[in-house]
Amino acid sequence: MGLTLSRPDLISLAAGFTDNEFLPVRETREIVRELLSNPGKGRPTLQYGVTPGDAPLRRLTAERLRRLDGMGDGSAALDPRQVLISGGSQQMLYMTTEALCDPDDIVLVEDPTYFVYLGILQSHGIRARGVQVDRDGLDLDHLSKTLEQLKRSGAIGRVKMLYVVSYFHNPTGLTMSLEKKRAALTLLRGYERAAGHPIYLLEDAAYRELRFQGEDVPSALAIRGAAGRVVYAGTYSKPFATGIRVGFGVLPEPLLTAVTRIKGNHDFGTSNLAQKILARALSGGVYDAHLERLRRRYALKSAAMLKAFETHMPSAVDWWTPDGGLYFWVRLPPGLAAGRNSRVFQEAVRAGVLYVPGELCYAADPSRPIPVNEMRVSFGGAKLADIPEGVARLGRVLTRMVRRT
Repeated sequence: MGLTLSRPDLISLAAGFTDNEFLPVRETREIVRELLSNPGKGRPTLQYGVTPGDAPLRRLTAERLRRLDGMGDGSAALDPRQVLISGGSQQMLYMTTEALCDPDDIVLVEDPTYFVYLGILQSHGIRARGVQVDRDGLDLDHLSKTLEQLKRSGAIGRVKMLYVVSYFHNPTGLTMSLEKKRAALTLLRGYERAAGHPIYLLEDAAYRELRFQGEDVPSALAIRGAAGRVVYAGTYSKPFATGIRVGFGVLPEPLLTAVTRIKGNHDFGTSNLAQKILARALSGGVYDAHLERLRRRYALKSAAMLKAFETHMPSAVDWWTPDGGLYFWVRLPPGLAAGRNSRVFQEAVRAGVLYVPGELCYAADPSRPIPVNEMRVSFGGAKLADIPEGVARLGRVLTRMVRRT
């Protein structure tokens, strides 16, 4: 961010920002005007709410998740009382981790994973153990081997949960299949007796609604008998307006009560005004209309980035193309480092383009070395017109570097 501000010529393909030009300014202004149109409506909107969240928003959230997961509107599988509204999904991840884990506990994470969540673990003194991924999510064989190794070492009792970014994964762009979610839950349950406590699946679905091609994949909430072990963290920030900062979680008891108490200690409840805006956007069709425009926009930007990769990247460079979300995952030849202190990163900044070094997305797991030849490249916040030039700059740097190796 500092580099971007100090270098106006710099094209940032790093930050996971949403498209600034497509923020719903007009729609939000009209909703706020209606909410504050008279004192009778305005005063409750500007007053404190309750810690679990605005009741209409919790109901709308439960209904939306039922539809996404094919549960049907009459399903009792997802009760609005299980929904807790948070200040963005980031707060839900933090509170769930705080409720479940003690210092020196272990959380299993994808390898690589969302690097900000690794910071949450570090801030609590919690150890992260990496589980390899393939093109449809977790490598189940590696998850099984990891759990068995932890059991043999006597550390299985410290394992509290498995954290996955299940849709358009940050940083790789991958989506985890329903079959793998089901198999992962079965594996976790198989080690609960040895652990002496429940082992939860924390499903981070922040990018779920940003799909621009293909079919949606049901969440782990839709798996029969799994609800008691699944924590689902979602957000309205990325699909609607990042500045509103409203997220939500679906939690089983007794975890729901524990996290709600932590939420009360944090802030007494998420901004009531922000929740009322989201509830009105959802119930009035504004949210879905905006989301459809945003999906088309990201499809266009993703296609522009893919075309630029095909045009400008040397043949030795490989990448994974997403069906949604904001990111491409790029792999350089094994002998070419792309980390913060690498020649590639320094040359890219000098050339006026910025990316996220992939090494930041790996846990400090002593069981394996951290790969240094990967990068996360984002099309989300970059201007559409800047994407081809940004990739071209990066491609020229990589072409020079590949020739030298």
